[in-house]
Amino acid sequence: MSVREQYPESMSLPESLNIRNISDIFSRIVSLFKNNSSVVLDIPEKAEADLSFVQLIEAVRRHADSNDKALALAAPARGQVLKVLERAGFVEAFNGEDTKFWLHEEVKP
Repeated sequence: MSVREQYPESMSLPESLNIRNISDIFSRIVSLFKNNSSVVLDIPEKAEADLSFVQLIEAVRRHADSNDKALALAAPARGQVLKVLERAGFVEAFNGEDTKFWLHEEVKP
């Protein structure tokens, strides 16, 4: 079963995922969660991202989880988003759930 089948409500994000439009992205995600218990985000392959985007997604993940809601990515982080995760030290600090969320990989014990 694909991520899109598991999470029926999806949101296509803009190619610019940075501090200039993070407030708008936040508002759109929050409005989706008002009427849905799960949301999938579709990040464009050529998205330009900065740390504010990663921080927003991490905050939304934690908030969703604490409110019995679910957030997923349509595809694993790649391109600029993956580079931001690596440069900021997130990838090194990933636990199993982080790896599954961001990279769509299962961590073997």
